[in-house]
Amino acid sequence: MLASLPDISSLTILLLGALTAGFVTGFAGFGTGLVASGFWFHVLPAATVPPLVVMASVAAQLVSLIGLRPRFDWPQAAPYLIGGILGVPLGVMALAAASPDLLRTAVGIFLVLYALVQFSGLLRLQIGGWGGRSSDAAVGIGGGIMGGFAGLSGPLPLIWLQLRGGPATGQRAVYQPFNLIVLATASAGMALGGQVDTAVLTALLFSVPATVVGAWTGARLYHKASESLFRRVVLSLLLLSGVMLVLQSLGRNGVFG
Repeated sequence: MLASLPDISSLTILLLGALTAGFVTGFAGFGTGLVASGFWFHVLPAATVPPLVVMASVAAQLVSLIGLRPRFDWPQAAPYLIGGILGVPLGVMALAAASPDLLRTAVGIFLVLYALVQFSGLLRLQIGGWGGRSSDAAVGIGGGIMGGFAGLSGPLPLIWLQLRGGPATGQRAVYQPFNLIVLATASAGMALGGQVDTAVLTALLFSVPATVVGAWTGARLYHKASESLFRRVVLSLLLLSGVMLVLQSLGRNGVFG
């Protein structure tokens, strides 16, 4: 097991996940949990992945935020943040009660559904200001729960902001500070809840440097790369990772014999 004596293949997958996830976060402002989970569940105990994802996400967010900080939209982000902070404890409690196989399956299904919804083009619909700030807070609670449960705080607010419409830079100025604060809160909650053990810290020691390098590279390319091409590549990776996780979980439970 990687937490004790890392073999070369497990270490390679861990570092590749950290590097790729960091790059995605640096470029898009979210995605550490979505991308890294697809790699890390294959080489780490399921209970180790969520706290590792959350802590690596904080590192990636800090690096990628360097160039975005002057454009934070705190007034717009406020209801999401309030909801997110309220939702994190619920997610941490759900994590403590969930079985590893359930967690693996839930994350895999979420990855598949998220990628399919993005590919389908449903997010081209716009709802404008429907629901107001109370709806924003409700979405923040959902993001907080997902952040506390599996380090996946970003997708729900991002989807909601895309439905609201507006430029991508304005959306990022809301969901990226949300991600940072919610994930930092989730890190503290997981530590207090006993989910951060020696195995997590060992994996973190290996993964954070690769995450930082990936995030720095992604942030540098943020204004240069083709957004449409990068979006397709990331969604393909998310879809593949989710399918592999679900199939692996089904295999472990004897569904395929």
